[in-house]
Amino acid sequence: MSTTEQQPNQNNDVSQQGQVQHPLRIFLTAIFAFLIPLGALILILEYATNDLRTGGAARQLTHEAVAERIQPVARVLIDASSDDDAELKTGEEVYNMTCATCHKDGVAGAPKFADEAAWAPYIETGYDELLHVALNGKGAMPAKGGNTSLDDLEVERAMVYMANAAGADFDEPESGEGGADESEGDSAEAADAAADTDADSADESADSADNAADEGAAGDDEFAATAEQLEIGKQLYSTSCLACHATGIAGAPALGNAEAWQPYIETGLDTMLEVAINGKGAMPPRGASQATDEELKAAILYMVSESR
Repeated sequence: MSTTEQQPNQNNDVSQQGQVQHPLRIFLTAIFAFLIPLGALILILEYATNDLRTGGAARQLTHEAVAERIQPVARVLIDASSDDDAELKTGEEVYNMTCATCHKDGVAGAPKFADEAAWAPYIETGYDELLHVALNGKGAMPAKGGNTSLDDLEVERAMVYMANAAGADFDEPESGEGGADESEGDSAEAADAAADTDADSADESADSADNAADEGAAGDDEFAATAEQLEIGKQLYSTSCLACHATGIAGAPALGNAEAWQPYIETGLDTMLEVAINGKGAMPPRGASQATDEELKAAILYMVSESR
């Protein structure tokens, strides 16, 4: 066979090899074009989320994070540097924010709002006596209804608002007028006495917390708590639980009353935690706070440790 006759066959072989290699190059190019951007994206995400994954869990129980979660659902902020009455709450606003907790339904013997028969004996005692009780507390009612951030004038306005709704005819108090001036001395003395009491209680609580932590570590009591849990529990108690558990209002077991706490302790920690989460009776879910389950558990452990 001549050289001329063989040439077409050689050209066909080269063409077929090119056709085979061309799709393979396309396939490999497509693979690399997909893998390289994907790898770069993974590296970027790894770098961006590394801090959240490694540091997030450690920040869950910092004091700042705890304080943010357990703050009450509603708060009132008063600008102490201003004397403008317009910044102070009206009587109705203070009632809805604080007083309604007990006076709306007559909880713990509180005279029910707008119930003239229930309010009559209190109105008969006079303006000054009513204001003294509102500012300093009496029986199951804590001073200022448990909201010590309220200005005296705001408490006075709330007292007048509730009394007038039940048949009284008191004038709306203004700054520097009414019974507020007459009760100012009593209120200041009560505040000083409360401050001294709180300081003593804080020292005793710190000692009790340390002792409870040591005892808990040594035994297998389900109510045993670490020092960190007791500290978190004390903080939550001071911001949310104090209003009812300090004096035993609305049937809540008072802090330090071993007899009142015993029936609850006998039900077990899990049952007590379930009640704290979901609420029961006059107690709202989570004590009207934004506390987590672990923080609620810490508050229970703290109150139990202070009441045994």
